[in-house]
Amino acid sequence: MKNIERVVFLSLVLDLFAFTIPLPLFPRIIEWYTVRESSDPRNLLPRTLGFVAWLRGLFYEPPSNPQRWDVVLLGGLMGSVFSLLQFLVSPRIGTLSEKYGRRRVLLITMVGNILSALVWMKSTTFASFMFSRIIGGLSEGNVQIATAILSDVTAPAQRSKALAQVGIAFALCFCIGPPIGAYFASRPFPASLHSMGVELNICAVPAAVTIVLLVIETGFLLLFLPETRGLRLNTARKPIADQSFPGSKQCLSPPAPETRLALLKVLRRFHFLFLSVFAGMEFTLPFLTFDLFDWSNSQNGALIGSIGILSALLQGGYVRRATTKVGEGRMARRGIFSCAIGLLLLSLVPRFVPTSPTTAIRLLQAAAACLAFTSATVVSSLTSYASLQCDEGIIEETGEPAGHPQLAKGTALGLFRSSGQLGRAIGPLLACASYWTCGPSATYAISAAAMIALSLLMASLPAKPRMELSSVRKSGVNLGRKDT
Repeated sequence: MKNIERVVFLSLVLDLFAFTIPLPLFPRIIEWYTVRESSDPRNLLPRTLGFVAWLRGLFYEPPSNPQRWDVVLLGGLMGSVFSLLQFLVSPRIGTLSEKYGRRRVLLITMVGNILSALVWMKSTTFASFMFSRIIGGLSEGNVQIATAILSDVTAPAQRSKALAQVGIAFALCFCIGPPIGAYFASRPFPASLHSMGVELNICAVPAAVTIVLLVIETGFLLLFLPETRGLRLNTARKPIADQSFPGSKQCLSPPAPETRLALLKVLRRFHFLFLSVFAGMEFTLPFLTFDLFDWSNSQNGALIGSIGILSALLQGGYVRRATTKVGEGRMARRGIFSCAIGLLLLSLVPRFVPTSPTTAIRLLQAAAACLAFTSATVVSSLTSYASLQCDEGIIEETGEPAGHPQLAKGTALGLFRSSGQLGRAIGPLLACASYWTCGPSATYAISAAAMIALSLLMASLPAKPRMELSSVRKSGVNLGRKDT
């Protein structure tokens, strides 16, 4: 099982490395298309930028260079489209992985990812570039299926530690992927291709690097990843040891499917609410540093990279060890409370810029540290919590999920991821509207209040998923626990 965990982690690194390469390139790509297509207002890009300018004008008129604001906003909207497509397709990918197997569905999605990168490399119009993003949004299933695979091959007690690897991969790749993409964007393709009449995207070299990474990942999965659906057969029907007392030999019956389905619905709601606020902060943070400090893309990249590095260190050094002791629910609440503190610090930054710029920078750095802790804890803890509500394994004779079909890991985790992607699609739009209407201080203060409210809502969530079993006692079920 450890070998499978290593295979999944390495494939995640390759996949997320490829995913993060184009992220810093959107403004440059849009500017390139603007030069090529601005002469014809019937092209997709001029019409899209016109809509973005109208939308931005409803809330904010920048004192200078409104075109730059529009390009940045369009890049964010392109990210929202990707997340919206993930919201639509994630439940379907999860269901297909239950029916046809994790490995098969994962390899099919890899073909879609490679096709997306190929279209990007050849895209010379904004319409074709957006088509590549649509293909990618409908095909990206690595993170979701990797979560299901790790849930297949790990015992409940080790689930949080295993799923923390997903967060580590995210943090590492968001540190190294964007700088690598920016580096290769400055490297042109051989001039001989142009002399042969082959026209490519201005960022064709990063696209080619992405293709190479995805092809390597696909070959790696073909060679080393076995099918994991049903590896732990019929474990859903086994009694669960009482974790409240380490020496206890008593066993607990799992909660009824209706109880777990209701809890999964609550977890999806928390996931959506958290990422709606957090994604809005992520998107508006470059606006804040550009507005107040006139930071360049490299300076913003350094800030985001430092958050990623600290998040990876926290994931590997603290979260993987501490979650099994304090519980997934409590760890998620700690991360949300840390986010509230970070947002409050961000709301204070504009007030100190005119009088004490050094203090403003220190507040920004402290906020970044708080947000790194949030990145390291919340999503991974909630995902682990959701995974532990699912039925384990399949019925060997029929190949059907053991227990309720909506509690099959692929289906349940697909719906869980879908809720978060909807938050990532909506959050940046709401945050931008608030940022330009109410200003950054009010926006981050409101966001902090929302995080505090979410933390209070989560107070009713048991610290550990196994504690959910104690609620069954209220229904008259004998849990066999000895009083001490």
